Amino acid sequence: MGFANYLNICLNEDMPAPLSPKKRLYEHFARVAKAMASPGRLELMETLAQGERGVEALAHATGMSVANTSHHLQTLRDAGLVVSRKEGLQVIYRLSDEQIPAVLAGIRHVAERQSAEVERIVRDNFASRDAMTPVKREELLKLVRAGEAIILDVRPAEEFQAGHIEGALNVPVDKLPRLLSKLPKKQEIVAYCRGPYCLFAMEAVEQLRKKGYRARRLEEGYPEWQASRLPVKKGT
Repeated sequence: MGFANYLNICLNEDMPAPLSPKKRLYEHFARVAKAMASPGRLELMETLAQGERGVEALAHATGMSVANTSHHLQTLRDAGLVVSRKEGLQVIYRLSDEQIPAVLAGIRHVAERQSAEVERIVRDNFASRDAMTPVKREELLKLVRAGEAIILDVRPAEEFQAGHIEGALNVPVDKLPRLLSKLPKKQEIVAYCRGPYCLFAMEAVEQLRKKGYRARRLEEGYPEWQASRLPVKKGT
């Protein structure tokens, strides 16, 4: 055997075997999962599930700096989880796929079932504020069809206009005290906001009950409703 052949064999022995198609796929799956593995990026995706927004609006909604928000958005864009467009001098972001809210909900459900710490946080900070069982999507549909309930969207007006449950009334939670007298007392009021951990709906229900209204909150929020392909509408 010549020296050149011997050297070639030695070099080939040191080279890793090429990855199979399945292994390459898992590498890409892991890249997407890694991009999501950040509290800040999870919160940004949950916020974008309400509708597209600019960087400054996202920074304000999440309480992060504009620079930190931009950095997280770049990571999400590189992983294909968000897309962007230019609007004048602004860069507007949105989720790249309508199934992303369902992925976020899946992560939440697993964490709630498998993490004792998550269960404790939810019990102490959310469940304790709502003595009555929240309304599930199926129950809400039945109540509305029977004319026994009205749906109250307590998110900010711009989020309502970007998309809301069909038939919902928009009364942002900070404006609720001034508009309480316009809400009917004969029907139950079901309030919803950004998701199951959004406090707007809980605050609205507390205010409504103190004034004698029958009120509960929707178990989840607008993104989960939309991901379930239930009726939604854009605009006012």
